[in-house]
Amino acid sequence: MSRITKLLIAGRGEIVRRIMRTAREMGIATVAVYADSDATAPFVREADEAVALRATTSAETYLDVAKILEAAGRTGADGVHPGYGFLAENAEFARAVIDAGLVWVGPRAEAIAAMGDKIVAKRRMTEAGVPTLPAVEVTGEIGDELVRRTRELGYPLLVKAALGGGGKGMRVVSSEAALAEAVAGARREAAAAFGNDTVFLERCLETARHVEVQIVGDRYGNVVHCFERECSIQRRHQKIIEEAPSPAVDAGLRLRLGEAAVAAGKAVGYDNAGTVEFLLDSDGNFYFLEMNTRLQVEHPVTEEITGLDLVREQIRVAEGDPLSFRQEDLRIDGHAIEARVYAEDAANDFLPATGRLLAWDPDPALPARFESAVETGSEVSPYFDPMLAKVIVHAPTRAEAALRLANVLERLRLHGVTTNRDFLVNVLRHDAFLSGDTSTDFIERHGPARERAIRADEVRAAALAVALDAQRAHRAKARVLTTIPSGWRNNPSTMQEVRFMHRGEEVIARYLRGRDGGFTYDVDRHRGEARIVRAEDGRIELEIDGVQRTLSVTSDGLRHWVQGATGEVRLIEVPRFPEPAQERVTGGYVAPMPGKVVLVHVAPGQRVSAGQVLMILEAMKMEHSITCTEDSTVNEVRVTVGAQVEAGQVLLVVDAVEGEA
Repeated sequence: MSRITKLLIAGRGEIVRRIMRTAREMGIATVAVYADSDATAPFVREADEAVALRATTSAETYLDVAKILEAAGRTGADGVHPGYGFLAENAEFARAVIDAGLVWVGPRAEAIAAMGDKIVAKRRMTEAGVPTLPAVEVTGEIGDELVRRTRELGYPLLVKAALGGGGKGMRVVSSEAALAEAVAGARREAAAAFGNDTVFLERCLETARHVEVQIVGDRYGNVVHCFERECSIQRRHQKIIEEAPSPAVDAGLRLRLGEAAVAAGKAVGYDNAGTVEFLLDSDGNFYFLEMNTRLQVEHPVTEEITGLDLVREQIRVAEGDPLSFRQEDLRIDGHAIEARVYAEDAANDFLPATGRLLAWDPDPALPARFESAVETGSEVSPYFDPMLAKVIVHAPTRAEAALRLANVLERLRLHGVTTNRDFLVNVLRHDAFLSGDTSTDFIERHGPARERAIRADEVRAAALAVALDAQRAHRAKARVLTTIPSGWRNNPSTMQEVRFMHRGEEVIARYLRGRDGGFTYDVDRHRGEARIVRAEDGRIELEIDGVQRTLSVTSDGLRHWVQGATGEVRLIEVPRFPEPAQERVTGGYVAPMPGKVVLVHVAPGQRVSAGQVLMILEAMKMEHSITCTEDSTVNEVRVTVGAQVEAGQVLLVVDAVEGEA
């Protein structure tokens, strides 16, 4: 047996912190590696040692095998855990680690190779008797033979990266006309994320559940399953809400799924933690989707219902120990649900967002498990996946877990960057979700609101909180005339006024301090009485018309975030002397987020049609198309392939066809 004394974790973000936590409990020192943009990230600071990879992109940092192994050698690490993503399912990396004399915390390289290539994996599973969906490998250009075979499969189809996962390198193809562009886009995305652009086509089940089974094996031929998880709530083919157990799986189906997953593991001699993913149709039939030969993002929900520490089990197995439990030892305890918090704008087609987190502060009164990559002050860069954290709740019942998780999310102080937090809350409280009506097309079928519905009284309270807290802070700093109420002049009846913008609408807050310390207010023609009950530690307790609320105010210049018990209200203060409006370019298409230009499809003078893709940007390893909104003629193209652009930057300018001379 080879005991690990110092473990290098070859990844970034929350999973590194998660692995380090267990390693410390086992008495193992830890080493992190980091890209330039991650230099101040929590996982870097919390590691016992951290090695700079001296570059920015994935290819130059977390995908560079030589740099990872050099970091292990420099720090004296004797074990490597790949986390997930990047090199986690790279068989050559596993071999390189073992050849360097290090302990590899993962399955055998042969198992990774067999299951990491999804095309090979499907063949192996068919041989093992596991049900699979028909598929076609894409080699070379889109030719007549490939088109003929896709017709046999039937549309819609799914283009998928052969190596990797996480929704990257994946496209739904609804018609033959869209096939070539979908394949090309999936190849580019797969190459950027995984260093390999091989893709294949698979029949797409539009209404199905994504159900996966956690397995763990050891070097002695033991393979057990740790029950199933359901991961059907997805956007862009990426999971955002996961749960265990699945509401659609009964005891009989659970037994069959578990047996199939164990058979898949034994077929490749699996000897670490892994996940066998299935699609489950409405008739209870399931089909092998893929096997992830690594720890999954959503592994905490399995840990919560079984009491296992899967990272600990991974390390023990890698050191040569047998599994610490048998199949008959496992029981399901209650229900666990995980939500992935992303820096993205759900109301704007889930576009990734960047910026600095001004506040990251979970409510300590609400028990939940947070696996986070960030903290207050963290920078969210455009270079990597935009997931900020996973929030997990374990409860006796599914409904209680869902509703409590929604409450935890809406009370989380998370300010400074646009996130999907409110969208997650809306999903968790949706009647269809609570009834268990979950499938991979849940968002399209049920259309949960992308934003929080904010009541008028919440906006009034937020506006007053910002205005009165600023007035209180101003008085506290006053060095003279402290006995005169702030805002009073020769005419004590004149109300002070602050103007805000909220979701495109102006909110005018007026207030007048009375001699008793209270306030008369008028917010958008709603008049009433208010007073500050207490203000400390970034929180302000307001009594408004006899109702008390505790709010927190986080400000960055003229931008304000007000957090209450029901969620966040964002306000932009209108300056007294507005700056000149930003110049707008007529007919200009702007970058919706920071990113890199990967394709330009048009040139000056070219006629373009509504719906045509003009340009493709890459941000956070996902591609985003700039699409023509009306028939036009291209006037200017202001960027070139490879250019880095900022949000709001003009990319190209067009003239409407009707305006041509």
